[in-house]
Amino acid sequence: MILNELSVPIVLAPMAGGPSTPELTAAVSAAGGLGLLAAGYLTATDTAARLAATRELTTAPFGVNLFTPGSATTPADFADYLAELGHTHEVGTPKYDTDDWDAKLELLIKAPVAVVTFTFGCPSADEVARLHEVGSEVWVTVTSAAEGRIAVAAGADVLVAQGAEAGGHRATFIDRVADDATDPLTLLALLQILRATVDLPIVATGGITTGAGIAAALAAGAAGVQLGTVFLRSPEAGTNPVHRAALGADTPTMLTRAFTGRRARGLRNRFMDEHSATAPVAYPEIHYATAPLRAAARTASNPDDVNMWAGQTYTLAPELPAGELVRTLAADAKTALTTALSGRIQSC
Repeated sequence: MILNELSVPIVLAPMAGGPSTPELTAAVSAAGGLGLLAAGYLTATDTAARLAATRELTTAPFGVNLFTPGSATTPADFADYLAELGHTHEVGTPKYDTDDWDAKLELLIKAPVAVVTFTFGCPSADEVARLHEVGSEVWVTVTSAAEGRIAVAAGADVLVAQGAEAGGHRATFIDRVADDATDPLTLLALLQILRATVDLPIVATGGITTGAGIAAALAAGAAGVQLGTVFLRSPEAGTNPVHRAALGADTPTMLTRAFTGRRARGLRNRFMDEHSATAPVAYPEIHYATAPLRAAARTASNPDDVNMWAGQTYTLAPELPAGELVRTLAADAKTALTTALSGRIQSC
């Protein structure tokens, strides 16, 4: 199990759409953690190029994250929403695709990495077995005990428990408007429930940006932590300038489908306020439809019309090189655990 081989229990979250770079992945792995390279939105060819670039930068183990494809959405289900956006924005062409799923799986069979993680669903037992045959561990991101049981049945080695605090897309296997009325599980709640439900190592993710946060997750039973937002301000991250600048403010975060048709947490802005209530469940169709307006907003340095994914504790993220940040967080976590044990627990 690669988690047992890491010198620090820190895993880089695979932040697709820009922030994930070979440089960031390599820096986290070289510092003793596990770097994950995001393959979401990339073709298999582009993924192969990034794999090669990462291998040029480090000999340490790293992993790759894939988006598990869902079902296509009937155009009638999002036609009204696109018409609404078209009154004020340039809207692109909605389309469904599988994010080059088959080709990326074949790439990772031929050019294996230490870990392959999955978001938005669980690979089949046959797909898991193929990855195991070439020596890759399989990690599945889950948001509930029910999803955890599915991943266990498919043969997953590790569960990545995503709490409601996490930035970016919710990793739910199925996104449903009907579920919005139910509070999504916070990380601490989810960790406790999964520990009582499944017998697999768990990596905790969501709202962790400090050593104390890492210590809390480890104390709750996590075998490691996956951090994303805390690295957004690192120089190795490909965070776009509009997003990077906004991270210096104190803006609330919120969940929205307005930008992509799938629930995600980001910095609240005008586009979210105006369109979240009417945004349909239609991913990746809405993602492609809003791509031109988001690109235009980035070019114009306009934070009101661009998605800026971030977890709830983003204001605590420092502006440090990734390797230094890993070492600092690990030292702070060790201090927090020692302090908690020595000063807070009295002898019986």
